[in-house]
Amino acid sequence: MNKEITNKNFWEKIAKLYTPMQERKNAKLYRELCEIISKSLDENMQVLELACGTGQLTFPLCKKVSSWEATDFSEKMIEEAKARAFNLPVTFTVQDATNLPYENGRFDTVVIANALHIMPNPDKALMEIQRVLKKGGLLIAPTFVYDEKINKVRIWLMERMGFHTFHKWESDEYIEFVRKKGFDIINSSVIAGKILPECILICKK
Repeated sequence: MNKEITNKNFWEKIAKLYTPMQERKNAKLYRELCEIISKSLDENMQVLELACGTGQLTFPLCKKVSSWEATDFSEKMIEEAKARAFNLPVTFTVQDATNLPYENGRFDTVVIANALHIMPNPDKALMEIQRVLKKGGLLIAPTFVYDEKINKVRIWLMERMGFHTFHKWESDEYIEFVRKKGFDIINSSVIAGKILPECILICKK
């Protein structure tokens, strides 16, 4: 798939800046996400994380489960994440969320944060998540939505840098999109972010 279409060039370019940028701009948001997500994790789970970035959720959460495999389609993002791992119990690999190499029913939980709305084909990612999840497994999918407060200037600047948003869902639209792909919504909530609000979905296969 063309890199420009998938946002890959954008992520490759900003990989080295991504961690300090998130720590400066979104530290509070990620703390809230970790608090909410951790309530759905347990020490027996095998977890797959898609679109892990440089480990904003990976590092705080990986010790709470049996195994954590963190993936991203950007080689540069994975390089940065590995450099920050400090012997934590996590495996990093470069993977395409729409074409995963794992066998059916491999994982108890899949985490995909802030990614479905910037994928040209999020339905394909959800099909793959369905496939690799065990029966009754969890999908944890926080995603930025276009409810209420929106930082239009920041979004405009990111778009000027080559970033593309393919799906500008409001929270109700996002919930319905995931539901129609065969997931049961266990819990949903919306929290504030500096650029966009975040809709956090906890779903069951």
